[in-house]
Amino acid sequence: MKPLLLPLALASVLASAPAAATTLGSLEFTPCELSQPGTGATTRAECATLEVPEDPGKPDGRKLSLKVGLVAARAAEPEPDPVIYFAGGPGQSATESYAQMAGAFARMRDKRHLIFVDQRGTGGSHRLACEFPGEMAESLATDPAVQTKLASDCLASFDADVAMYTTTVAAGDIEALRQAIGAPKLNLYGGSYGTRMAQEYARLHPDAVRSILLDGVVPPELALGSEHSINLETTLKAILARCADQPACAAAFGDPYRSLYTLRDQARAAPLPVAMRDPLGNGARELKLDEAAVVTIARMLAYSPETAALLPLVIDEAIKGRPQSLVAQATLIYDSLTGMINHGMQLSVICAEDAARLGNRDEDEDLILGNALVGVTINQCAVWPKGPVSKDFNQPLKTDVPVLLLSGEFDPVTPPRYGDQVLASLTNARHLVGKGQGHILLPRGCMPRLAAEFVDKLDPKGLDASCLDVLDASPFFINYNGAEP
Repeated sequence: MKPLLLPLALASVLASAPAAATTLGSLEFTPCELSQPGTGATTRAECATLEVPEDPGKPDGRKLSLKVGLVAARAAEPEPDPVIYFAGGPGQSATESYAQMAGAFARMRDKRHLIFVDQRGTGGSHRLACEFPGEMAESLATDPAVQTKLASDCLASFDADVAMYTTTVAAGDIEALRQAIGAPKLNLYGGSYGTRMAQEYARLHPDAVRSILLDGVVPPELALGSEHSINLETTLKAILARCADQPACAAAFGDPYRSLYTLRDQARAAPLPVAMRDPLGNGARELKLDEAAVVTIARMLAYSPETAALLPLVIDEAIKGRPQSLVAQATLIYDSLTGMINHGMQLSVICAEDAARLGNRDEDEDLILGNALVGVTINQCAVWPKGPVSKDFNQPLKTDVPVLLLSGEFDPVTPPRYGDQVLASLTNARHLVGKGQGHILLPRGCMPRLAAEFVDKLDPKGLDASCLDVLDASPFFINYNGAEP
C-alpha cells in the first residue's frame, strides 16, 4: 500500500555547501550530496552513520548502520536543539526526499541544524526494497495467492530480521541519535507517515522533545489504509466539483467526476493497448489504458493543486480516444513511486501496526480505489513477521509540548479532520489548514516562515497566519496550454 504514500510536495532546492566537516557529539559528519532517485533534485549536506542494534533486546547482537544527514545552521552559534525530519511512506528515505523539501526548511536553518535520518529499512539504513511491482500494479491484482507469493519471495530475499523495523523500534534509534549528538531536546517535523513517527517518539521520550510540527496528520488511532478509499473519493468530489465554478472548465468538460467513472468502467471492461513513445526513454513502447492507470491518475494527481488541475483534461482526452497523456503520466508516477518506497519496510510497519484492524468495507467496493489496497495488505501481511509495538501506540498523544498541525483542504489521504482529531488531546497546539492545498503544507506560501517562527518562539496560538489566506486551488487546464486567462 502506499498510504500516505506519495512524494512530499515540491519545493526549491537551495542549500549551501558546508564549509568544513562538522562534529556533533560522537558523530563526525563529512560532505555529501543528497539526491532523490528519478529526479534532478539534489542538495549538498553532510553525512554520518549511527550504529544501532537490529534487535534492541540484543544489544550485543547484529548491528545496523543508519545514514544520518545534516544541513548545518547558518548561525555562528546554533541553538542546541536541532530540527529532525521524519519522512513519509512508510518506506520513504529521509535523505533521498530531503532535496525536494530543502526550501521549506530554509528558514529553520537560520538558528538550528537540520537532521534527517534514514529510518531503518530505507535509503542508506539497511534498505528493505522488494524487487516486485509496487502497490499501484498490485492494487488491482485479483489473485490473493500471487500477492502472497510476492511477499514471501521478497521476505526470502532479505538478510534481515524484518520484525525489528517497526515505528516503535525506530523511535529508539532516534533517541540513540539524540544522545549521540548530545542534543538536550529535539524539534520534530513529520510529514504524512512521519507524523506517526513523531508522535510515537514524543510518547516514548516526552522529556526529549521541545516542539512538534505535524504535516499531513495521521491519528494514532487510524489503521493505515483503512480510509484511503473514502478519503480519496471525498477529495475527488470536492476538487472536480470546482470545475462547475470555472465557466471554461464546465463548458469544456461538463461533469468530470462522472466522466472519471465512465472512463474507469470502460478501462475495466476493455483495457486498451496504447502504442506510444516511452515517457522515460522515448523509445517505442506499448502501454495500457486499464483500470490501474485510471486509479493511479485519479489518486496521485489529487495530491497537489498543480497536478489536480490536470484531472478534467486528461480524463476527457482519454474518453475521446486520446489516452496517451493519461497513461504516460500514470507510468511516470508508478516508476517514481516504486523507486521511492521501500516496500519491505512498509510491510514491516503496516503488518505489525495496522493489518489486524483492516478489513474490506462494502461501502468502498464501488469507489474509484475500492478495497484493492486493503486486500493486498491483508494478503501480504499473512506471511510477514510482526514486530513490537508500544503499549499505548494507538492512544491519542497527550502532551503540553507546543505542537503545530498542518493540513491541506483537499488532502486525499490525510484530510483536515485528522488534524482536528489529534488536536483534541493537545493542550498547547494549533491546526492550520491551507485553502485549496493537497498533501503536505510546509512548502506552501508563507508556511516556511511561520514554521520557523513557531520553532523559535514556541507560541502556536500567537502565530499571525493571515498570510496563508492567499492560498487557493489552481485553475483547471482547459487544454495543454493551461487555464484560460
